[in-house]
Amino acid sequence: MLHGSHSCPASRLGPRRSAAILVAVPRIYTKTGDDGTTGLLYGGRISKADPATEAYGAVDEAVAAIGVARALTDNVAFASDLLQLQRDLFVVGADLATNPSERHRLTPGVSLVTREMVDRLEALIDATVAEHPLPNEFVVPGASPASAALDVARSVVRRAERRTVAYRAAGGPVTDEVLHHLNRLSDLLFCLARWQAGEAEPPSLEP
Repeated sequence: MLHGSHSCPASRLGPRRSAAILVAVPRIYTKTGDDGTTGLLYGGRISKADPATEAYGAVDEAVAAIGVARALTDNVAFASDLLQLQRDLFVVGADLATNPSERHRLTPGVSLVTREMVDRLEALIDATVAEHPLPNEFVVPGASPASAALDVARSVVRRAERRTVAYRAAGGPVTDEVLHHLNRLSDLLFCLARWQAGEAEPPSLEP
């Protein structure tokens, strides 16, 4: 049966039709990375342990972490805002994953992080804090599923920022805009987490 089956998707249509599907659908594995390298945007390969890979790999994790927060909110407008933050991180990832000799091919706002992207984050931070002032003390995350997910995302973005700083220190072509974007994004996620938590967050020190 097609519906209600818990079997592997490739086996749901039976052996004859699934064989045809496997021929038509590209394989998820290419084996090109079996030697421990990965491809860059616009050509070239580097080690999966390279500082560049660490940087844009952490950005990829941040995209997924924000996705968890988006899945946990029933506020349609807020979910749309989080989706935009994820899409902006794809720009950051492309900026970091580009072959250094091909950076002239990047497109501002599409594969190249711009100052305008940073400005948008700063405006969102200011607007969020104006509506929901930050607490005056450290708080323990976890007051709600959405706020907890946002705090996880915040910490992942902080790690992406650290990895990107390390990539720049190793000689990578990291722009100020990329670093500023990651820094402001982690600040924004902190503010959004406090908003989602409301007044329910316990202080870090027991009264």
